[in-house]
Amino acid sequence: MKRKLTGLAASLALSAAIGLVGAPAAQAAGELHIFNWGDYTNPDLIKKFEEAHDVKVTLDGYDSNEDMLAKVQAGNSGYDIVVPGDYMINIMIGKDLLEKSEPNQMENFKNVDPQWVDVWWDKGRHYSVPWQWGVTAFSVDTAVYNGPDVNSLKMMFEPPQELQGRINMLDDMNDVINAGLRYLGLPRCNSNPEDLKKLNALLQSAKPHWRTMSYDTITKTVSKDVDLSQVWNGAAMRARLQRPTMRFIFPKEGATLWMDNVAILKGAPNLENAKLFMNFIMDPENAALISAFAKYNNGIMGSEKYLPQEMQEAPEITGVKGAPNLEFVPTCPENVARLYDKIWTNLKR
Repeated sequence: MKRKLTGLAASLALSAAIGLVGAPAAQAAGELHIFNWGDYTNPDLIKKFEEAHDVKVTLDGYDSNEDMLAKVQAGNSGYDIVVPGDYMINIMIGKDLLEKSEPNQMENFKNVDPQWVDVWWDKGRHYSVPWQWGVTAFSVDTAVYNGPDVNSLKMMFEPPQELQGRINMLDDMNDVINAGLRYLGLPRCNSNPEDLKKLNALLQSAKPHWRTMSYDTITKTVSKDVDLSQVWNGAAMRARLQRPTMRFIFPKEGATLWMDNVAILKGAPNLENAKLFMNFIMDPENAALISAFAKYNNGIMGSEKYLPQEMQEAPEITGVKGAPNLEFVPTCPENVARLYDKIWTNLKR
C-alpha cells in the first residue's frame, strides 16, 4: 500500500496521544512530520493526537513505496514517521534507515493481534507497528460482466469482450507481475528464464486490453472510466459505496496480502513525539479511526467494536477470512528485481 487511493499527495497541518510505558500523561509539545500514502490518514485521528499532546502535525503524501524510499535516501527529508509496506520495512531495516524504537515495549503494544507480532519483515516488532492491512486483487462491475470466469485472474489477462479496453491495472511492478505469475501457476520471486518468457508474453498480450495503469482506482471506477480495476480491498469498498454493482473478487488463483506499518526514521528530529504517535495508534479506538477512513483492517485487537456498521458487514473486508491462497510476497533477491525491472520497462513502453 500500501495504499495509494487517489493519487493526490495531501499536505495538511493538523496534531497526539497516549504515553509509553513508564511515561507520565503530561503533555508533550512541538511538532511531528508524517510521510504517508495519499488519502490514507483520517484527519480526525490527527486532530485527536494534536489536541492530546499540543503537537502540531504536518502530513505529506506519496504515491508508492519506492517514491518514499527515494525521498528518504536523498537525505534531510525532515520527516519523523513513514508508513512503508511490509517488504519496504524489510528493505529499510537492511539499509539502516529506521529507528529501532522498540514499540514492543510500549504500553499499547498489548493490543496488537498476536498474528502481527512475529512478522517476516520485522520479527518481534522492534521497528514498526501495524497501520492497516489488506488484499490486492481486482474489482469488476457485475452489471457489465458476471460470467463463469469472474472469480479468476483471467479477467485481467485474457478478458472477455465486454471488458476489453475497460480495465485499469495498478501502476505497480510487483502487484502486476505477481498477479501474472499466479495466473500462470508459477512461483513468485521467479528467476527462471522460461517462466519469465511466459510471463512477459502474457503481459504483452494483455496490455492492449488495458485502458490505463494507475493507482487512482477509486476515481477511475466511480467515474465509469473503467469497469474492472486491479485494486486493494478497502479502496474497492469505497468505490462500491458509490457504484453499487462493483464486486471485489478474491481470485481462485490467490492474491497478495500486504500490511502497511508505522515506523520512525533514523535520526528523526521529533523522536519522542514519533514514539507517542506510534503508541497512540495501537489504542483500539484510534486504530478504528484509521480503518473507518480508508476501509482496511488494522491489526489492533478490540478496534472492531468501534468500526462503522457498513465496514463490519462489507464483503471486501469479511471475505478475507476463507479467501483462497492469500500470501505475503517477501522481498525478492536483487537479481530477480533486475529481471522484473526489464519486464516492467518493456511493458511500460
